[in-house]
Amino acid sequence: MSFTDRHLLGIEPLRPEAITEILDLANTYVKFNRQSNKRSNALAGLTQINMFFENSTRTQASFELAGKRLGADVMNMSMQASSIKKGETLIDTALTLNAMHPDLLVVRHPHSGAVDLLAQKVNCSVLNAGDGKHEHPTQALLDALTIRRAKGRLHRLNIAICGDIAHSRVARSNLILLGKMENRVRLVGPPTLMPSQIDQLGVEVYHDMREGLRDVDVVMMLRLQKERMDGGFIPSEREYYHRYGLDAEKLSYAKDDAIVMHPGPMNRGVEIDGDIADDINRSVIQEQVEMGVAVRMAAMDLLARNMRRARGNHDV
Repeated sequence: MSFTDRHLLGIEPLRPEAITEILDLANTYVKFNRQSNKRSNALAGLTQINMFFENSTRTQASFELAGKRLGADVMNMSMQASSIKKGETLIDTALTLNAMHPDLLVVRHPHSGAVDLLAQKVNCSVLNAGDGKHEHPTQALLDALTIRRAKGRLHRLNIAICGDIAHSRVARSNLILLGKMENRVRLVGPPTLMPSQIDQLGVEVYHDMREGLRDVDVVMMLRLQKERMDGGFIPSEREYYHRYGLDAEKLSYAKDDAIVMHPGPMNRGVEIDGDIADDINRSVIQEQVEMGVAVRMAAMDLLARNMRRARGNHDV
């Protein structure tokens, strides 16, 4: 096995072989999920707790579905009504949960590094479902699986990530993963929405959408992360769409067989035209949602195997 980690906290620590192993297993779960019988015993007897300190539809639903299809006992904690709201610290919450002996903790948190801190305080495996502006590893993995299935490979592709790069953990995780797999990555967007140390990321930067999309294989759109903005990063949504929203005219600069991606939720008419989002010949947005369940199943399956192996060695 290449993926031998106890937690999945980010893409940064993963070797290319580990990424490939997760994607290969996820690919088998895509087929499994299309069967009428979607029950596996891979996580039988294990307890999965989902802790979402930020609202989420796709990620929380897919983690819950993934755990149940693998046979885990799944519990969703409503963090909006939790003791955190009464003043309890994240560490105290972690210690309380640890006393309940869960096996898998899935955590989304608004602060970068919070999930890593929590992982240091518990005895179980922790999956990062997104922490602040830091990382969102399973999103990058599901994006990678979507690209690999659509293009037949995950290396030496030209990929444009467009929009609000500065506030996006999805962009960061994808940048790291796509770089590890030897792709050429371009970042496209207004200067106000680019990270401050952009020159250190080893990527091409474009502020003109048409130039940025020229001859790319993959167009990955990002939504405006308004909840993370504390000022006027764009003149107006209308102006933003005019310059950086993906429409048929701008997409014509990409390769004829370029695919269009979006992690969701989409702001139609802001960062993407609705007709492009729904174009079954170009858009793989619905495939991304499907791949999300498969990738999360694969990640939890591999973590459970590592956990059982570690426990077995400990018993010996």
